[in-house]
Amino acid sequence: MSTILIIFAGLLCLSFLSSTALVAIAKRFAVKADFVARPQIDRYHTRTVALGGGIAIFLNLAGAIGCSILAVKFLLWQNYFAVPAEFTEYINGFAGRINQLFVLLGCLLILHVLGLVDDKIHLGPFIKLFFQFIAALSAALFGDVRVEFFIDNIYITSILSAFWMVLIINAFNFLDNMDGLSAGIAAIAAAILFVAAFKSEQVFVSGLAIVFVGTLLGFLVFNFPPAKIFMGDAGSLVVGFMTAVLTLKTTYYHQTDSGPMYSIFLPIIVMAVPLYDFTSVSFLRIKQGKSPFVGDTQHFSHRIKRRGLTDTQTAITLYLATLCCGISALFLYKVNLSEAILIFIHTILILIIIAILESSGGNSGEGRK
Repeated sequence: MSTILIIFAGLLCLSFLSSTALVAIAKRFAVKADFVARPQIDRYHTRTVALGGGIAIFLNLAGAIGCSILAVKFLLWQNYFAVPAEFTEYINGFAGRINQLFVLLGCLLILHVLGLVDDKIHLGPFIKLFFQFIAALSAALFGDVRVEFFIDNIYITSILSAFWMVLIINAFNFLDNMDGLSAGIAAIAAAILFVAAFKSEQVFVSGLAIVFVGTLLGFLVFNFPPAKIFMGDAGSLVVGFMTAVLTLKTTYYHQTDSGPMYSIFLPIIVMAVPLYDFTSVSFLRIKQGKSPFVGDTQHFSHRIKRRGLTDTQTAITLYLATLCCGISALFLYKVNLSEAILIFIHTILILIIIAILESSGGNSGEGRK
């Protein structure tokens, strides 16, 4: 597995460099094309910032998946390159998932185009939800991206998985409300899922996760506070979907070497911070008689910043909270009941700390999501 780790390190560096280059190009063209986010009453940012980061994120992911498909086809059927015997199993396994990758690419394209249109003309929430469910159900039914615990019926598991995917898509869409937040938290979550997949010897899922991490880190070069480019919905929908796919494709439980099935809760704990934001801000908006999909500055990031933190300090605080939740979740596969309870309590305490930090109040206003 040491050789595989070296390959993954190379994939991380390559995806990071290509993402950085694509974001730089996207930034330049977005400014020339006037594809920018301008300050508005219902937006958090106070300066004009280039959009188009989502285009770079999508192209980097799609390019990596497409190049992988081509490479495997050449290696398997054209024999242009000599492949060490120990990699044959991995390549054959990858080849068996090529159809799933085409489905994944199609779903990413649907969400990316949906986000681009929304960035330009601001679609209504129900139109966005409709196409999100189309993409999610397609991934579940035809891309084998679905949960398989407890229920054997493919249609029931596909529907449940689609709801989970749409929830995570919107959680990260909501989280894209401050510089560096959505991409940074997604990168940490994907890194945690990479570790879980690698421990389960899921080379295919691990490779997908590490390319995703590199893509997000390349984007963060330009998006970390103060942001020089935004991902927009064209990026946040893709980021949320990819994160959801990784949570569903990673194997958390192994009957032979795991304890009780507490590890199946790993994705919920890893997603604790995004889900907390989504739930809390939706509750506040509904309580105020507003649509949960109307942007404002009541996100927990905004509420924490009103405590006196800078954008950078706020982002790092939430990065650390996500990392703390994710690291503890990695141990769920081998704990007993009391230890599992402690991990859940640990996660809840982190969220309580966030709630205390943000509880100073402050004037609510309008914001990016």
